[in-house]
Amino acid sequence: MTTIYGMTDSGNCYKPRLLMAKLGRPFTHVETSSRDGTTRSPGYLAKNANGKVPLLELDDGRFLAESNAILLHLAEGTRLLPADAYERALVYQWLFFEQYSHEPYVAVRRSLYVYPERAAQATPERLASLLESGNKALGVMEVQLAKTPFLAGNAMSVADIALYAYTHDAGTGGFELANFPAVSAWLDRVRADPGHVPIGWLP
Repeated sequence: MTTIYGMTDSGNCYKPRLLMAKLGRPFTHVETSSRDGTTRSPGYLAKNANGKVPLLELDDGRFLAESNAILLHLAEGTRLLPADAYERALVYQWLFFEQYSHEPYVAVRRSLYVYPERAAQATPERLASLLESGNKALGVMEVQLAKTPFLAGNAMSVADIALYAYTHDAGTGGFELANFPAVSAWLDRVRADPGHVPIGWLP
């Protein structure tokens, strides 16, 4: 059976679990955390030399790392990845946006509040900088979602799953989602999509 190694409370690790739930596919979850050292164990590093989660182990024993690469692989041939080349490119665009313009700010600011060991890094200057950059990313999403119901157009895709993961919990990091009504309405649409599960869900 397909196995996903990851942290239950990580947004990046939530992405493939949420996708699998929406697709109705069975998988095994193996709790693997940077907090307890398991991502740095010799056994895990033999699977993923980068020592990060999530990590997908396929039925045939092959491995695939990086959350958005995992999403693209698992969504191949499903309703959550368009067949049209341009529509697929729009999905890729938002996946790159998530990793370079959203996650480094929204997810990182959340982590400074969620994980006690990171509290020392939460200087006023850093929090202010992360808030500014995170709000900029949410503003970009707001512009798009005021025009289309989902990020890559009229249909939900893995772009929405990728950006839902940390956006839905952005309030924990001090972001005011009420300031982004189109984003808030989109969050409701993603939650209403069949098969939705919360971040802590495990199979």
